Amino acid sequence: MAQIFPRWTNTLPTIFAGGVSTLALGVIGFFWYYGSPKFTDVGYRPDQPVQYSHKLHAGDMGMDCRYCHSQVEKSSVANVPATQTCMNCHKIVAAKSEKLLAVRESYETGKPIEWVRVHKVPDFAYFNHSAHVNVGVGCSSCHGNIAQMEVVAQAQPLSMGWCLDCHRNPDMALRPKDKVTAMDWTPGQDLPGEGTPEQKQLRFAAAVKLEKHINPPVNCSGCHR
Repeated sequence: MAQIFPRWTNTLPTIFAGGVSTLALGVIGFFWYYGSPKFTDVGYRPDQPVQYSHKLHAGDMGMDCRYCHSQVEKSSVANVPATQTCMNCHKIVAAKSEKLLAVRESYETGKPIEWVRVHKVPDFAYFNHSAHVNVGVGCSSCHGNIAQMEVVAQAQPLSMGWCLDCHRNPDMALRPKDKVTAMDWTPGQDLPGEGTPEQKQLRFAAAVKLEKHINPPVNCSGCHR
């Protein structure tokens, strides 16, 4: 009996299955990357009601982060500074600048400046700034080198996976307490002892973890309370 279909059609099921599998993997890969915080959140740089330059204040002038974010060592939240904090200097410095019109109006009326939040973890995740800062996790570990940013942008994804990577191995994120706000600090920098910067950093981290009983949680209840 003559064959209805040519012999090459026997490969069609294999080709179809391979095409469907490739398409499925492509769709998964697309959303895996383009739907992740690494793509959607990193680089987020909203316009603010006042053109405040962290590069000028924290970088060129060397102001400590804690002058404005004064509760970061005591509170779970890194507070946005009140207008009074700005006016401590700007009653005298650039007191007539048009760029600071919104600041002066806020000071005179008592209405807070509506800053746009840049860094935010989901409401269902618990994060405590003071718990990190007080054991020696530096500002730049999560926020990037703020001292070089004219406009603050999100530097890290702040995703669950990113946080867990650090919780599982925090050694490279720990630093001396007096270096917490140093934006250009690198692991092992200015640490005593012999060896490479990495070796000195690992020795330092081991001592700090022992002294401060650092054991970051990796279970669900650590962040989802």
